[in-house]
Amino acid sequence: MLNITEYFWVYKFVKYLFNFYEYSMLAYILTSWFPQIKNNFIVEFLEAICEPYLKIFRKIIPPFGMLDISPIAALVVLSVIENLIIALLFKLS
Repeated sequence: MLNITEYFWVYKFVKYLFNFYEYSMLAYILTSWFPQIKNNFIVEFLEAICEPYLKIFRKIIPPFGMLDISPIAALVVLSVIENLIIALLFKLS
């Protein structure tokens, strides 16, 4: 059984991990508006970590013309998963 300090560190780790992924996804979405920077190693890294998750939602939600709203759904689902994990963590304490 973990004590309160250990739960706090696990909570912070989970929170930082999800925040990192959410900010990475936002950065990747923003870089898609600038095709001239596609060959940047940072953009390639963001693509490698974000695109597999986004592909799941692109299969479900087709784009509306030039507007792709699947990243919005992906971020909402990611936030729900984060909140479920944190709620589960607090239930265990």
